[in-house]
Amino acid sequence: MPKLVIFLAKHGALGFAIAVGFVGGLVALDLGHLRTQLAGSGEAWLPAFVLTFAMGLTFSSVKMGVAVMLLSEDEPRHPTEPKGGRGARLPGAASFRPALVRVPARRRRLTP
Repeated sequence: MPKLVIFLAKHGALGFAIAVGFVGGLVALDLGHLRTQLAGSGEAWLPAFVLTFAMGLTFSSVKMGVAVMLLSEDEPRHPTEPKGGRGARLPGAASFRPALVRVPARRRRLTP
């Protein structure tokens, strides 16, 4: 398997595990009377599964996104090269100059 697929699967699984722990904490602390609602339900596994799956999708997506955004650069930068952001410039951008274009103007008649 490619390294990136393994990287994303590992972080997705970690995010899903965090979501399972989060939902377990919600049920254990009975926040919003969630444990009471699940205990009173005849089929408590279905809402618990849906909640865990939805939280798992959310947490794993966030975990994978953060992991990708925190990847380091492979190529070393020259110390004088800008790092990015507001002060970043394109290579050779200092030689860019606006082109002057002559635009003919027509005279308009002013109507009273």
